[in-house]
Amino acid sequence: MYADSSCGLTPESSYVELAVEVFSMLADATRVRIILALRDEELSVNHLADIVDKSPAAVSQHLAKLRLARIVATRQEGNRVFYRLANEHARQLVADAIFQAEHALDANPAHHRGDHPLPASVRSITSA
Repeated sequence: MYADSSCGLTPESSYVELAVEVFSMLADATRVRIILALRDEELSVNHLADIVDKSPAAVSQHLAKLRLARIVATRQEGNRVFYRLANEHARQLVADAIFQAEHALDANPAHHRGDHPLPASVRSITSA
């Protein structure tokens, strides 16, 4: 019936509700910005706070939620904690959402013209 039934890509999939929770977790601009910042490297809370222009306390709360959702993972070095994406799927979800947003504003978006400033890791995923 469906070629992708072995990995849960059917309307009957038991993963649908969990997928909705992932979308819910990503329905926050600060969290999307955090994921974009982490797409190629691990960063500390303070560095992420500077990048997304939020307080370290606010970023820490967002990171805690992303960690509980298993979207980010941590590594501790002394008393510093570094965050990274847990896998490539969050990177791809956010990239696809940005691309979809570009389509809403432009009939020929940058990612179709080949002049999108994507990191190599995302380019390799999206060109596959």
